[in-house]
Amino acid sequence: MRPHAFILTLALAACTHAPDPQDATDFVDTRALIPDLVVEMRYAGHENFVGRPITGYDAPVCLLTQRAAAALANAQKVLGESGLGLKVFDCYRPTRAVADFAAWARDPQDQARKADYYPNVDKSQLFALGYIAERSGHSRGSTLDITLIDLTTRAEVDMGSAYDLFDTRSWPTDQTVRPAQRANRLMLQSVMTANGFRPLAEEWWHFTLNDEPFPETYFDFPVARRSISRP
Repeated sequence: MRPHAFILTLALAACTHAPDPQDATDFVDTRALIPDLVVEMRYAGHENFVGRPITGYDAPVCLLTQRAAAALANAQKVLGESGLGLKVFDCYRPTRAVADFAAWARDPQDQARKADYYPNVDKSQLFALGYIAERSGHSRGSTLDITLIDLTTRAEVDMGSAYDLFDTRSWPTDQTVRPAQRANRLMLQSVMTANGFRPLAEEWWHFTLNDEPFPETYFDFPVARRSISRP
């Protein structure tokens, strides 16, 4: 192999390398920073739109970059002054999990959870409508899916639609939900944006840190209790 061809091969390999856990030293288990955070990692279990644990979720752990976890801790503190708190449904998501979603979406036979998660959408349209994608910001480690809870009862605040409902009713500004439900969505959005996150127009539960430390990196290490999680 000629020298310049060898250099080009190394460069391409560097560009396509999926970071492993040793590279992701900035990730933390959010419960280490926010002990009263409620964690319900849906993709580590069976209660999700696929109906089974998703590839890459080896434990129900909410991993985030240190910067995102610190910002989330601030949001939790602000909400706590009003007797409210946060519950997380998803945090860091490995790229292998995103690939699992994509493979599921391409299988027209598997529609076991249609009635619960996409009753008004034909499964063949999930890619076209943006509900399923080949890449996810969650894989960068600073995006999470959350809702509000009452700190005393631990009950979820009524947001007008379930988490991960593939429907326009999930838009934060949807007018078909009751005013009180829309107000709850906007309260969540206000607290999160005030603490450095940006919302998604199509999902009331989805937020990404504005100043994310890995804006171009899509990690693929599994979600697990391991040495990369540190307080």
